[in-house]
Amino acid sequence: MRIDKDLVAASATPLVLGILAEGDLHGYAILKRVADLSGGRMQWSDGMLYPLLHRLERQGYVSAAWGTSDAGRRRKHYALTAAGRAALAERHEQWSVVADALKQVWQHAQDSAERVAQGPAGLARPAEGWA
Repeated sequence: MRIDKDLVAASATPLVLGILAEGDLHGYAILKRVADLSGGRMQWSDGMLYPLLHRLERQGYVSAAWGTSDAGRRRKHYALTAAGRAALAERHEQWSVVADALKQVWQHAQDSAERVAQGPAGLARPAEGWA
């Protein structure tokens, strides 16, 4: 399944903030966590993640520091700031409203489809060939 790029873009900030709320990580680990959380259905690229991290850093939501991995490789680690935690809480509220509205719309659409499938007056339609 392909996820629309507008949906990916809209969810990127709260996903990264939420992931960093779990603890400090370097970029590759964030990419891996997104893939894990989505069951492999979301595969972000470096070209998508790093501009987002830099923007979050400019906004004061994320801090970055260079460190060295166990293998001796230099990596930039990202951490959530107090402002980032506040932004995450606000995004959580916003997404809860959106998710609730979508849930209601989808439930209404499903209920409507079931009523149409039942036929007139809500009676079940006879199976094909049983007219």
